[in-house]
Amino acid sequence: MTRLARWTIWAISAAALLSLPLVAPPSWPFEPAYAQRASKPKQTLGKPGHAPATSAKRTPKKAAPTTSELPPRVPFTAAEDAGSVIGGIPDARFWGDSEADYNKTLPQPAGPWLILSSGGADGAFGTGLLTGLTAVGKRLDYAAVTGVSTGALMAPFAFAGPRYDEALRRAFTEVTAADIFEAGKTGESFVDSWPLRDFIAKEITSQLFADIAAEHRRGRRMFVVSFNLDAERSVVWNMGAIAAHGGDDALKLFRSVLLASCSIPGGFPPVLIDVEANGKRFQEMHVDGGVGGQFFVAPAPLMASTSDYRLPATQLYLVINSGLERDFKVVERFAPSILTQTVGAAVKVDTRLMIDRAYLATQRSGVDFNVATIPSTFSAPSQGPFDPKYMQALFEVGYAQGVGATPFDPKPPPYPAAPAGAASQTEKTGANQ
Repeated sequence: MTRLARWTIWAISAAALLSLPLVAPPSWPFEPAYAQRASKPKQTLGKPGHAPATSAKRTPKKAAPTTSELPPRVPFTAAEDAGSVIGGIPDARFWGDSEADYNKTLPQPAGPWLILSSGGADGAFGTGLLTGLTAVGKRLDYAAVTGVSTGALMAPFAFAGPRYDEALRRAFTEVTAADIFEAGKTGESFVDSWPLRDFIAKEITSQLFADIAAEHRRGRRMFVVSFNLDAERSVVWNMGAIAAHGGDDALKLFRSVLLASCSIPGGFPPVLIDVEANGKRFQEMHVDGGVGGQFFVAPAPLMASTSDYRLPATQLYLVINSGLERDFKVVERFAPSILTQTVGAAVKVDTRLMIDRAYLATQRSGVDFNVATIPSTFSAPSQGPFDPKYMQALFEVGYAQGVGATPFDPKPPPYPAAPAGAASQTEKTGANQ
């Protein structure tokens, strides 16, 4: 069995399956009730050095409202959205393509940057890698940590430092699908992500929130990316600034941003963020940050091959949590299968292109480039989305790489070779001529 390419693929596939329960073939990897299966009590990832508390048994939620029951949104213009702010926290975020706002928010002083990509359950790889680096004394004090999607969930622990390694490990090796989503449509999605919302609320403790604030005051920066679906623009959240503001509202916003960065459009419900512009209050619709790119280094105009911008980092460390190898399979003539294979291929193409762009940016900036990717030899089977055995196996692979002599490569990974036995030349027809 091939490795999961990205957790969003599984969630979207689950959504498609739930919408077509009567035509699902017997070979489909999991049944609609998979995510509703009762799981053993989980441990809350609390303060370092304290025994984690056992969480209470989850109470089933009421059915989500249908589309017709959802309240209408307050209308707003593009100009109002462009100038909107988070009430009370004006430095909470900036547009992902804003060069000026980006430059005003950079860490002080300069240092190495850690970039955490999307990847879902495959975030277990990056978790193992960071833990391994800590074990052999190679973990750096990163001036900036950025995260997208599953990388966003890793980022708070990575930013707060090695004392949260064990909490990070548990979060990416002991969860199950029941901790992430529940089968059943909402008015905005095919599955409900309330378990993930509750999971984030338990893991982002007040102590972790305070520790992130303290690191921000030291001059370090933590950025998480979501995608504003109304404006079709990425939004970069200055998570340290939110934490430094303090208070219950800031903590709620912090957790909501993490959920938004992981909310697959159509698969999971979007996250509505309260904003205001010129005294008018309205809500923006935010979805998975991976829509705008699989990881974040700098605004796209600054990363362009034609740009002469020099990155302010001293070294760039990319942790790619999604597989880049081809997963061959004879695709069934079944919508979820077609969607899964298509999205998986698209994510790999996008990730490779972004890695190449980051490499070019470091070369013109005189910055050391370092990238860690899942080994092409990794082939542990997965029994479904968020399989703890699979994630533990991937964690161990990441850990072994972290403690090894070369945890990072100085160049982008090579493209996969042609399958064994493939013809040496392909007949050119049509557009290939």
